[in-house]
Amino acid sequence: MNSVVNIANRFHQDESGAAMVEYTVLLGIITVAVIAIIVGVGGWVTGRWTGLCGNLNTSGVGTCVSGKGT
Repeated sequence: MNSVVNIANRFHQDESGAAMVEYTVLLGIITVAVIAIIVGVGGWVTGRWTGLCGNLNTSGVGTCVSGKGT
């Protein structure tokens, strides 16, 4: 019975588990931020590409169909 109490005390005093949780939360925050940046940049690129395609169609130099360049 005494060894169970000693094991429980060691787990209670060990802070490596708490540090692991903190690093996991930090990794989650960084992951969400990276995904948000990728989605934002993707939207910006899509808007720019759509604008370029529209300008190309109205210029008479060439044609552009969304998703297909000719």
